[in-house]
Amino acid sequence: MKIRILVMMSFLLLAQVLILAQSDKKATELKNLETGVTSAKAKVALNERKLAIADSLITIGTQLTAESKTETKAIEAERKKLDKDYAAKQKPLTKLSASKVKEESTRARADLKTLDLQYRSDAKALDTRLRDAAKKLTTGNANLTKGKAAKKNAQDALKTTQAALKVAQAKYDAAAASGEDTTVKDKKKK
Repeated sequence: MKIRILVMMSFLLLAQVLILAQSDKKATELKNLETGVTSAKAKVALNERKLAIADSLITIGTQLTAESKTETKAIEAERKKLDKDYAAKQKPLTKLSASKVKEESTRARADLKTLDLQYRSDAKALDTRLRDAAKKLTTGNANLTKGKAAKKNAQDALKTTQAALKVAQAKYDAAAASGEDTTVKDKKKK
């Protein structure tokens, strides 16, 4: 009789140990699945950040391109005005430099040289501004191209990571639900 009781008690004790081991295994599995969900959420957040950066590159590129075009038009208008003013001032001085009165002719040539130096200086400043506008256009186009490529890559990666997050969340939810069911069954048995 004592042997039977000992066998029965050892069997019951073994059953409880197995149940506890199984619940520890489920807890570990749940923890691993939770880690996977957290990791997937972090990847989604990272790809959303990359998408935001790509959008800002596109915005900056568009803005730089628009500014460059506006500056280029303004510079071209200033250049036309400068050429027109130069031609208007040069014409009478050229006539005076061809004058037969030596004093007038000499003064007109000096004024013509001064006008020519001023015109070259102004034209050089406009050329410098035009080059800066062209650089801005190039930078804007580069940012636009880079932003579009980065946006495409980020969108693709975001779709992938969101799908992985859904799968990981579904696995976690399923494991958590089955874990709750076994816990309820264990409590009913006791």
